[in-house]
Amino acid sequence: MPVLGFGVYQNYDARPSCIEAFKAGYRHVDSAQMYRNEAAVGQAIRESNLDRSDLFITTKCGSRSHGYESTLKGVEESLSKFQFQYIDLFLIHDPLSGSEKRLATYKALKECKTAGKIRTVGVSNYNVKHLEEIRNAGYDLPAVNQIELHPFCQQKPIVEYCQKNSIVIQAYCPIIRGKMDHEVFTSIPTKHNRDPAQVLIRWSLQKGYVPLPKSAIPSRIHSNAQVFDFELDADDMARMDALDQGKQGAISWNPVDAN
Repeated sequence: MPVLGFGVYQNYDARPSCIEAFKAGYRHVDSAQMYRNEAAVGQAIRESNLDRSDLFITTKCGSRSHGYESTLKGVEESLSKFQFQYIDLFLIHDPLSGSEKRLATYKALKECKTAGKIRTVGVSNYNVKHLEEIRNAGYDLPAVNQIELHPFCQQKPIVEYCQKNSIVIQAYCPIIRGKMDHEVFTSIPTKHNRDPAQVLIRWSLQKGYVPLPKSAIPSRIHSNAQVFDFELDADDMARMDALDQGKQGAISWNPVDAN
């Protein structure tokens, strides 16, 4: 899995931005069934002339389509829309369908992995209790948990759990949807001659996360990928770490209380 991904949430015609992202060096795209752009991502890949084996493509199934049979059907539909033979990472998008459907969905995805239709099974927006549910049902834990992560929303309990159990943490909203006017996000970039988004993405990388920045603006797509030629020092990291606001810092949906 490339350590930097390209997000396409709310980007219904993702083809142009994905093509630009490939030009910028991205090889990891994060889509979802509810984003309604799997076909556009697939078209961008074909137009890019990149080898499918060099790309890492993610999609997700939301709670409205959870369940064993509906998940199996959904995997086939996603494969058809992408026009792929396999999907690199398939996530359960959220845990809001309840325990029975969550576990049935996980079972179906594991079977699709065994069949070669999925390379990796993961989850998104899962908390500790949802991951423990999987363990207690006798399944291996997922390979990935994708959650909202940035300095204002650091979700320390679930991050600690995932790190302890070797679950890769993907970070969505890593650049806080452009809300970067805090003094810390202006002074640190000035120090490094960088922009705030680059500093936020770098913070995520140095935490060991896989950030998924999104943009439809070509210049931003390219600059967001230019984060591997500098490093934040210990003081920079400490100043950003100190911004955590817990639940109040979340800017997206956070299902910490889902049953």
